Amino acid sequence: MKPEISVVLPCLNEEKSVGVCIKKINDVFEKLNLQGEIIVVDNGSTDNSVEEAKRFKNVRILFENIKGYGAALRKGIENTEARYIIMGDADNTYDFYEIPKFLEKLKEGYDLVIGSRFKGKILKGAMSFSHRYIGNPILSGMLRLFFGGNVSDAHCGLRAFTKEAYKKMNLKTTGMEFASEMVIHALKEKLKIAQIPITYCPRIGESKLSSFRDAWRHIRFMLLYSPDYLFLLPGLILLFIGLYLSFNILLKDNVYFFGRNWGIHVLFFSSVMALVGWQILNIWFSAKVYIHNVGLQESKFIKTMLNFLTLERILFFGLVLFLFGILGLSYIIYIWAKSNFGELSQAKLGIFSVMLIAMGIQTIFGAFLSSVLQIKYK
Repeated sequence: MKPEISVVLPCLNEEKSVGVCIKKINDVFEKLNLQGEIIVVDNGSTDNSVEEAKRFKNVRILFENIKGYGAALRKGIENTEARYIIMGDADNTYDFYEIPKFLEKLKEGYDLVIGSRFKGKILKGAMSFSHRYIGNPILSGMLRLFFGGNVSDAHCGLRAFTKEAYKKMNLKTTGMEFASEMVIHALKEKLKIAQIPITYCPRIGESKLSSFRDAWRHIRFMLLYSPDYLFLLPGLILLFIGLYLSFNILLKDNVYFFGRNWGIHVLFFSSVMALVGWQILNIWFSAKVYIHNVGLQESKFIKTMLNFLTLERILFFGLVLFLFGILGLSYIIYIWAKSNFGELSQAKLGIFSVMLIAMGIQTIFGAFLSSVLQIKYK
């Protein structure tokens, strides 16, 4: 008979705790008279975790050779036919006696139910000061800033969702960033999300977390899914400051600071700043094209932008920038020739003209890259 609910436990050397978790889950099944199964996904344990799990009823053991939290969870989730799926760690940090609250929300029509340790209770010794007051709040705040929603604990590992919702989320990652990916895709798919206060307990056994490495994986994943924050804002800031300084210095004879003329030096650095900003904006446009083309982000704005910024229009704009730069250099040569090729004193215009030429070249080749990314294949 097909189970109504599956509880998926990723497992890596959890022989001291996996049995405790399984017992709690079976107690819930019996109390609620549920047709349920427990899927323990072993991710390369070198202790007796598998043997310990086999001692209990309703347990199915799967093995995942690809290392990683996400890989183990995906193995279990994708190998169940249950309508409702609960995921949680096998280290006894989560109280599986709270499963009924998650099921209740799913049966009310929610697609994804996430536990919130911060709205619930964190027992002494369960979470370090840095994780509780720095790491988790920052990561959850970044996710809300980049993707919206109001999830207060985006990295809580105790979650419930329907199999249908899981298919819609189309998750791909294999590491700790799986937790972020699930929330991000649920928000993008406009799934109905609920949060439940839960109790977080001290783990049994040794922690597998690597604070800085795992935090970076979450941050990296969120940034890669947020080209506006990763590319657009830094690019615009650098370009604006660079162009503002460049035009101001170009139109003034001298810029004195501490009794010295800094004009040519500031112009050089500001032109490089503008060039870097423009290159970042070209990368941003290519990134927007890519994520739109593969279906990660779709909006009327992106469609309008792509329809207007065709290859030909961008090439034309790049060519205009290039020609203005060439005109500037040509003017310098003209002035030089008029002075019988004597002293050359057009350094500021030369720097600015070279900047325009470089921007034009960046724009032309960036246009071709974005067009390559728009090629569609079946």
